Amino acid sequence: MNTMDRKKFKDIKKKYGKVGSWAVGTDESTKPKSNIGDLTILDPDINKKLLSQLNPNIVFVGLNISRSIENPFANFHDTRPYANDFKIRDALKATPYWGGYMTDVIKDFEQKISGKVISYLRHNKLFEKENIESFLQELEDIGAQNPTIIAFGNDAYTILKRNLNKKLTIFKIPHYAQYISKERYREQVKEVLMIDK
Repeated sequence: MNTMDRKKFKDIKKKYGKVGSWAVGTDESTKPKSNIGDLTILDPDINKKLLSQLNPNIVFVGLNISRSIENPFANFHDTRPYANDFKIRDALKATPYWGGYMTDVIKDFEQKISGKVISYLRHNKLFEKENIESFLQELEDIGAQNPTIIAFGNDAYTILKRNLNKKLTIFKIPHYAQYISKERYREQVKEVLMIDK
């Protein structure tokens, strides 16, 4: 496992803070979605254990952002009532995948409906190619070495497999927006990633 130093962490935050984040979250308190937007957990001055938890060799990949990200590392930590990002925290907590990096394969394309993203890519092959190249650059910049890539859902998985199947090991877990309980989601993720229950 790579050790993350403060300088590299700051560089990643500066360059990728609006698109990326880390699979680290504050424990829920009263409700399942509580504290999901608490980004102090991703501040090494507040969370002294943070840098030792981060693992750039595990990379979770979504399709694209559904809205612009205002705060660094807020992607995958959505506080809106209908968001299901909290399921990621619940599924990965106390597993070897906690502390993985999270990003989207398609950047600068704000769209809530995944079908529209896929349709756009179908007609704009160069845009997809450019995004794959920037994704590979991102992996290099975060210090990933022979990373395990884990796609959230079919769409991100299909794009990654289509372009990077020969270069990277890619797994697919269900998308966290899927309409199932957080307990069932955790079970499904554990099955794919072969985590002991």
